[in-house]
Amino acid sequence: MSEQTLSRPAKPSAEGSLAGGKKLGLGRQLFMQFLCLLVALTVLYPLLWVFSLSIDPRGISRPKELTLIPPGATLTAYADVLKQPTINPVSFAQLTFNSLRLAGLTALASVLIGVFAAYAYSRLKFAGRQALMLAVLTVLMIPSIAMLPALFVLLNHVRITIGSASFNLRDSLLGVGLAILSGMLPFAIWNLKGYLDTIPRELEEAALIDGCSPNSAFFRVVLPLSTPVLAVTFFLGFMSGWTEFAISWQFLTNPKDFTLIMSLYNMVGQYADATPWSRFAAMSILVALPVVVIYLSIQRYITGGLSIGGVKG
Repeated sequence: MSEQTLSRPAKPSAEGSLAGGKKLGLGRQLFMQFLCLLVALTVLYPLLWVFSLSIDPRGISRPKELTLIPPGATLTAYADVLKQPTINPVSFAQLTFNSLRLAGLTALASVLIGVFAAYAYSRLKFAGRQALMLAVLTVLMIPSIAMLPALFVLLNHVRITIGSASFNLRDSLLGVGLAILSGMLPFAIWNLKGYLDTIPRELEEAALIDGCSPNSAFFRVVLPLSTPVLAVTFFLGFMSGWTEFAISWQFLTNPKDFTLIMSLYNMVGQYADATPWSRFAAMSILVALPVVVIYLSIQRYITGGLSIGGVKG
């Protein structure tokens, strides 16, 4: 066993500061706690307002004040939204399934394709590498809405036939997913490459010396160390696909292919006066819940360090 002494994290002292560190005065502690409470209140106030509106049975058309528990609070708005959010004959379950397919598959595809492309840019030397990286960066700086007309025309000319069924690629969730993926990939590649550049090449060289092939070194060494950035890239891609509206609204015409965000917009469009604020608030909360669940599920990977598994003997 090595005689080298391992450093240990400092223990909090009784005075409310790290041992050996600068003491934090009482006034400074109170100020920092007050600042944290102020930030928490700023974040929670709109959420509490939306929740109070969702259980309000009065069906008010213009909310003016926050009532945490309104008189006669009920969950009727949630039941109505889960049954049929808008006048379109589409259930909430179908809308959720469409949004999950669109956001989940595009995020997964962006991570799978992006990590291989990023690894090639990070480790390999080939002709045109700099030019291709500049092209990726250029596409990343272009707003996705600017590419909407070109994507519309391109996908509108593609018709897919499967057996007796035929559909236009533009007017389908598959076409919308391809359009969204074209905007996700540049960010995924650039984000993943920056992280892969920080992984020491010596780890891969050690794996090669131990008998691993280049592919095996990638899957057994590089990918496990890249778990935090893979989780972040997937989560950001999922959020992008989950909240995407412009492409879906312009491409899709069949209500059975609509997403949750499109239905939420239908509640504030020309039929806004006929939609109670309680139903709109309930729909907003239900739309936001999956993103919260996904974040909490992968939070431990996001906060993980690069050295996980890399310094264990």
